[in-house]
Amino acid sequence: MEHTKNNKELQFVKDGPWSELYVLTEHWKSDLEFYKDDLRFLHHLIDKYFMWITKPENLDMVKELKVGLFDLKNKCRDLLEKVGRHRTHLGQMVEDYNKADASIIRTEHEHLEEEVANFVTLFRSNRKEVFAITEFIIDSESLASLMDQ
Repeated sequence: MEHTKNNKELQFVKDGPWSELYVLTEHWKSDLEFYKDDLRFLHHLIDKYFMWITKPENLDMVKELKVGLFDLKNKCRDLLEKVGRHRTHLGQMVEDYNKADASIIRTEHEHLEEEVANFVTLFRSNRKEVFAITEFIIDSESLASLMDQ
């Protein structure tokens, strides 16, 4: 039974759907580009209200948010670079299969898949936090009346 499982895994690595993995990484790239733009928007949102904040505790919250957004921006940039390199490797496998590289590329793909999933989870959590804190600050600083002017 174990031998059959190993044979299937070897066959997958040998005949792996390299073109499908290539397309998947194109989706990752597109998603990461969207997140990069969304991070830019969130940063702009925070900056827009930052100058109106008067309470020190609110300033501290916003400073922490900005640090978190900066970290996410760097993670997104790094992931985009990794995905780009990985797509190149997959493209080479599609054009010219190399058995020696197959398992390395497959492992690389699995690690990237996990990194992208972790990034998305972190991004969504951070995004919710930005909106929650922005709403809290607007209410606590009475900024809603300033925005209506």
